[in-house]
Amino acid sequence: MGERADRQCTCKECNREFSFTAAEQEQHALRGHRHAPSRCPTCREARALRNPERAGGRSLHPVICARCGAPIRVPFVPRTERPVYCRPCFLEMRGE
Repeated sequence: MGERADRQCTCKECNREFSFTAAEQEQHALRGHRHAPSRCPTCREARALRNPERAGGRSLHPVICARCGAPIRVPFVPRTERPVYCRPCFLEMRGE
C-alpha cells in the first residue's frame, strides 16, 4: 500500500468538514472498507444510537474517561477494576 495522508471530508448529514487521518484510513482499509466515511464521527455515533442493530447489534454504555473526566459511550460493559479512556486520551497515552 502507498503512503496515506490526512484528508478532509464533508459529512453528508451535517455538511461539516472532518478529518480522515492516515491512521484512520489504515484501519478503515484493514476492515475491508474501500471508500472514505460519508459521515463525521458525531453523526456516525448519533446514527448508531438511533439504530443499534446497524452498529453490529451492540448497545453503547455511558462511562466517564478515567483520565480527563469526559463523558463517553463505549460498546462494552465497563468493569470497575479497569479504567476506560476517551479516544483522544487513549491515543495520547499510546503516543500517537
